Amino acid sequence: MIPRLVLASSNAGKLREFRRLLTPLGLDVIAQAELGIADTDEPHATFIENALAKARHASVASGLPALADDSGICVAALGGAPGVRSARYAGEPRSDARNNATLVEALRGVSDRRAHYYCVLVLLHHAEDPQPIVAEGIWHGIVIDEPRGSGGFGYDPHFEDIGTKLTGAELPLAHKNEISHRGQAMCSLIARLADERSHP
Repeated sequence: MIPRLVLASSNAGKLREFRRLLTPLGLDVIAQAELGIADTDEPHATFIENALAKARHASVASGLPALADDSGICVAALGGAPGVRSARYAGEPRSDARNNATLVEALRGVSDRRAHYYCVLVLLHHAEDPQPIVAEGIWHGIVIDEPRGSGGFGYDPHFEDIGTKLTGAELPLAHKNEISHRGQAMCSLIARLADERSHP
């Protein structure tokens, strides 16, 4: 049983979302910043390695179970880029506007606009946990040149959902949370946690 866990992120939006979803399970979610734990580097080439590194860092520093996520957008015509570099695609300082402009420019004249958002969640029961819970989600769409919508963040204004034909910035938040990569990963994680609790 996990009564309390540390979220390996300093993102206030993520903390609100994870608390909203996990509190009903009886989990007390604490941001690593509240414990004085700084963000760790994300030097790896894959989402899973970065999520594991973040979760392990937070668990070692806090002595608590830790939850981390890593996510980004992968574009078929760019060989999966921006991928793990999604948040810093245009370099530092990080900027959604510059990242989007860089992506649109990279696809200038390219007809294949297929892309997907990917999210992986890693929950470590303790720092040396040999069997972490890993959950993932994929959200398919295409990249469009002209932004649409005022909601969302990141690449959402330029990411058109395959099914609804709405961008991530146009979708109502409740619907977005159901179909998004992070929403899918969270549903999978919650199911895994519920199963774990029923088979202690």
